[in-house]
Amino acid sequence: MEIERKFLVVGEPWRGAGPGTKIRQGYLSVQANAVVRVRVTDDEAWLTVKGPTHGISREELEYAIPSRDGNVLLGLCEGIVVVKARYRVPIGECIFLIDVFAGDNAGLVVAEIELAHEDDDFPRPEWLAEEVSDDPRYRNSTLSRRPYASWTD
Repeated sequence: MEIERKFLVVGEPWRGAGPGTKIRQGYLSVQANAVVRVRVTDDEAWLTVKGPTHGISREELEYAIPSRDGNVLLGLCEGIVVVKARYRVPIGECIFLIDVFAGDNAGLVVAEIELAHEDDDFPRPEWLAEEVSDDPRYRNSTLSRRPYASWTD
């Protein structure tokens, strides 16, 4: 079960987190009942299936696959391939994942935190801005079909 909260990020005081990981990801299927994603880094790849979202929770199944297969699957994806750099930022006992998007989603910076329970408390660093957990525009699957650069609202 994935329980995730998502926030916009302001400023760059988190930048001391070290080098980010370049991620390319695409979507083989985006349906109401399931999303099928392929994600590729420099030397690893995964196939992920996510169930429908209930609040901030949903089932997630993830499988490591050969990098070559991941690159082939990216070529079969619908929409654009989402490109981003991911930074792991520890704050106390928590790890925030900060995604700095590139390409058609450039200018968007989002922080995610995975929780054990929906009502878990967590630190709120000063760079954590508006929560967008419930806004479907900020889902990576949506960004692959409606990139940030195309937003007018």
